[in-house]
Amino acid sequence: MREAFLSLLDDTHPAVRKGLLSHFQELGPQAVHFLQEVVARENRILAFHARWFLDELKFSDPVAEFKGFIRSLNYELETGALLLSRTVFPHVDIGACCALLDEIAARCRELITEPMTAREKCRVINRVLFYDYGFHGNHEHSNDPLNSFLDQVLFRKKGSPISLSIVYLLVAQRLSLNLEPVGLPGYFVIGCYLDETPFFVDAFEQGAFRTAEDLFSVLRANQITPKSTDLAPTPVRLVLCRCCRNLVYHYQAAGDQERSRLFSGFVEEFDATYEKNAQP
Repeated sequence: MREAFLSLLDDTHPAVRKGLLSHFQELGPQAVHFLQEVVARENRILAFHARWFLDELKFSDPVAEFKGFIRSLNYELETGALLLSRTVFPHVDIGACCALLDEIAARCRELITEPMTAREKCRVINRVLFYDYGFHGNHEHSNDPLNSFLDQVLFRKKGSPISLSIVYLLVAQRLSLNLEPVGLPGYFVIGCYLDETPFFVDAFEQGAFRTAEDLFSVLRANQITPKSTDLAPTPVRLVLCRCCRNLVYHYQAAGDQERSRLFSGFVEEFDATYEKNAQP
């Protein structure tokens, strides 16, 4: 039965939708558990349709969904970032977010001619993302919580170092360009380790290319002693957890203690889940 539901989940024919809704209503909690499982999987399309059914059934609980994602250990960046957005903006148009990322990647693809080096492909992404589409760092209001939510960044065209890096990475994924998130102490960039000498992209500064020494100089200027591990790729779990930590700080600064506690709870959930599963 589960496989039958999965095969029909993305069928948008009205009769199919109506029939599935009827079945899910009869199943009640069983259906909720099944749909929430689908939401936590890597398949973005099925996850989108599962959320649609949860919304229609009035069973959707974005906070519970994000906690379920954290506990699933199935950390896919795009899914996690969109689920994070839904905890504050439950009616996020996930389809529109994915479509915009697809559109940006399609424009990049038009400009890429093989063979191109990874650096040359990054130059194409820079042109499309920061000049054609006008994405930029929100220097004027760096503490605005909206800078941290993927849907808001996509449609406002401005964000923080980490959120703009996420947009960049999701476009690169669509181009099969293997880039990595790099969470430095106090800053965030994108790393490319495909060539003999790694290079880094600063999405907050219009895609400026940085060397390892450039980044170490920034750390030293902030009285931080650099370590080689500072330039290692950051796991998706830590990227999303860092987004939550930023939101704790931003909502505290805004005087919104309720939302600050919400994201603090997510940080605790990430930490507890990791500790539980890291045990031998």
